[in-house]
Amino acid sequence: MKKDHNQNIRRIGLKLITTVLFLVGFLIGIVLNPTLLYAKKTTFGNYTIFHNSQLDKNFIYRLEQSKALLQKSELYDANFKLEICLNDGSLYPKLLENIVGQAFGLGFYNKIVLMGKVNWKDNFTELNGYKFNLSQLLAHEAVHCLQFNKFGLWKSNPMANYPTWKWEGYPEYVARRKTDSNLQKSITRKINQENFQENGWAISFEDRTITPSVYYDAWLLMQYCLDVKKMTYKNLLKDTTSQQNTNAQMMKWFVTQKISTEE
Repeated sequence: MKKDHNQNIRRIGLKLITTVLFLVGFLIGIVLNPTLLYAKKTTFGNYTIFHNSQLDKNFIYRLEQSKALLQKSELYDANFKLEICLNDGSLYPKLLENIVGQAFGLGFYNKIVLMGKVNWKDNFTELNGYKFNLSQLLAHEAVHCLQFNKFGLWKSNPMANYPTWKWEGYPEYVARRKTDSNLQKSITRKINQENFQENGWAISFEDRTITPSVYYDAWLLMQYCLDVKKMTYKNLLKDTTSQQNTNAQMMKWFVTQKISTEE
């Protein structure tokens, strides 16, 4: 009887494991094949757009804006094909939200998923009352795809476990350096907003959009390393200088520049 009981337990356990593996495989299949949850698919150059509604007339313009930002990145690959999944009625963005949580957007593998409410004309996506610049968001998430394309699964986060400021700072750097290339001005913005804003989780810009403070801090450090120290992104990933020491170096540079400007 005991032997039969143990065999039954093993059979039940095997069935559970098989069921779980099937469900995980099924979920991965859907995540990697968004076409299953969209009514329409449109191709523009190296971009494939999955959508349910008719594309907004401003869509291509925002796409070209983000592409112009990407072309300045050292990771840019003109032959890399990207898929963009819109939040226009499909269950796909909601599925990703249930997996990773709320976000303005998500970039992984070769996919950009817009998860907020998009306003193509005014160039922002909105989530919980906060706005993120849309063309910059597209560029930010596309850089995450370029990171994966360049370094591969095992040398990309989360597998590679690079510090957050290095992995998130570079997409912010690529997305924002055209409009916010003055590092002194950007550091000053951070100092001013920290001194006068009660809400310290986000930094606000002139176009009334925001970025999380942790991303803004990462962007400043990235801009300092790449523009002031003249490092490449690949070399920065290998560099062992801590975030704390890098920040100390940057602030020392900032004070020196400020004194020099005032003299």
